Amino acid sequence: MWANTTTMGDLLDQQAEGERADAVALVMPGARLTYAELSARSDQFAAGLLRLGIRKGDRVGILMPNCADFVQALFGIAKLGAIAVPINGRFRSAEATYVIGHAQASVLITADDPNGTAYAGLVQKVLEDSPELRTVQVVDLGASSREGFLSRADFIPTEPDIAEVKRRQTCVRIRDIAVLMYTSGTTAHPKGCLLTHEALVRQGEKVARSRFHMTAEDGFWDPLPLFHCGGIVPMLGTFAVGGKYCHAGFFEAGAALRTIIDEHCTVLYPSFEAIWLPILSHPDFDPERLRHVRIIQNIATPERMEQFEARLPWAKQVTSYGSTECATNLTMGLVEDPADLRLRTLGPPVEGMEVKIVDPSTGEEMPPGEMGELCFRGYSCFEGYYRDPEQTAAAFDDEGFFHSGDRACIESTGHMRYGGRLKDMLKVGGENVAAIEIEDYLARHPAIRIVQVVSVPDARYGEVPAAFVEVQPGEALTAEDVIDFCVGSIAAYKVPRYVRFVTEWPMSGTKVKKFELRDPLVAELTADGIPEAPRRGASRVVA
Repeated sequence: MWANTTTMGDLLDQQAEGERADAVALVMPGARLTYAELSARSDQFAAGLLRLGIRKGDRVGILMPNCADFVQALFGIAKLGAIAVPINGRFRSAEATYVIGHAQASVLITADDPNGTAYAGLVQKVLEDSPELRTVQVVDLGASSREGFLSRADFIPTEPDIAEVKRRQTCVRIRDIAVLMYTSGTTAHPKGCLLTHEALVRQGEKVARSRFHMTAEDGFWDPLPLFHCGGIVPMLGTFAVGGKYCHAGFFEAGAALRTIIDEHCTVLYPSFEAIWLPILSHPDFDPERLRHVRIIQNIATPERMEQFEARLPWAKQVTSYGSTECATNLTMGLVEDPADLRLRTLGPPVEGMEVKIVDPSTGEEMPPGEMGELCFRGYSCFEGYYRDPEQTAAAFDDEGFFHSGDRACIESTGHMRYGGRLKDMLKVGGENVAAIEIEDYLARHPAIRIVQVVSVPDARYGEVPAAFVEVQPGEALTAEDVIDFCVGSIAAYKVPRYVRFVTEWPMSGTKVKKFELRDPLVAELTADGIPEAPRRGASRVVA
């Protein structure tokens, strides 16, 4: 498995100018593009950015639905050596304001979602409420452009300077930063991970070839958002082998099934139960129509993985450990492994990545089979947190290993098992959420004196947040007030699903003992037979 690393722009153009030029590269709702077409359109996007003054190293934000424009913008930015900043489509005004400002974006590309999310409207609100951001140039690719925003016609040149785009493209280095991707951590705000062209392209190709055994004949189906590594890196891997990348756009189980069947997708990447279970339970699900599927990547308990494989026994289920800091999959199962090993571990590290497990207290390396903190280094490791040298220094040790804050062990076979998080983090439907981020936002409410957020198990999302609130003296507050304060201002997956009011806190010195908040709540929910939190906008008040 040699390294065949290049830049994102060159990766696409190699296929566009070779034997795969007329092969289908991208399938999305309303779009079907060959490699040559996708390359040409990304050149046009790059030329538009050139006219706006974008240069190497400038940050360009992308806040739009999963669509072909998103992909074209991503590659157009990369070809200039600029840095793409994909903004989480679930963010609301508070989070979007922070990310756009912290990233120091020069240009922001947006469009409203036909399925109802007004991204351009959100951008307009952010700029109106934040005078310091009004110098950001906004391109609205939607049907109607807002005042002060550039329209598609304004942005795409009628006579694009493709020669200058190509000249700039030749100057991009594989170790240049390609993407600045924000992920939640243990701080009050998302942290910006700096990812190089090498990290993204090389990781995508390694996984495609060594784990999925993909060739140009494969079709890869991915429902994960393009603002996540799980949307971008598998696409790069598919392009590296000249295959066909099929993205779900706005996920709907029936449409997903039709795409998988019609496009003859061989490798599926649902990743989460909340995505795969609706497909399995859809009235149109017929295993015999999915005989072409070879591999399915999911993240679930061993028991659930066994159930998944039983539904399509000819398709091997594999699972993995991933994070933004390692440009998606650090480990992944091997299809050639025995079922027990493949379904009950997270697989061995991807080739070229080094992993060690250390005692979180002493830093001493742990022997095989013993749990400790997961640390890694290698080509796909991020370069650090943008504009945060203190957090960056704290995250890496003297040997260059990134300390993940997750518990894991490496078995004698070399396969990894996961043991939960050391950090005060939640994972809600695959989204990393820092408890302090929700606490920081809720603390702005004038009637809230103290707030603590914990995770509780959830049958649908794995975990959901629960808020414990102490009200200011003389103030009155209901659970609905707490929910209403969050809805529309922070991402829906961060909104507490359970609210509990307290007057005293279980303390350990100066710290709240969160487990003494969480454990009784989990016990109550279990006793009441409540496996799943109410849907968005609703809450359960636990007395």
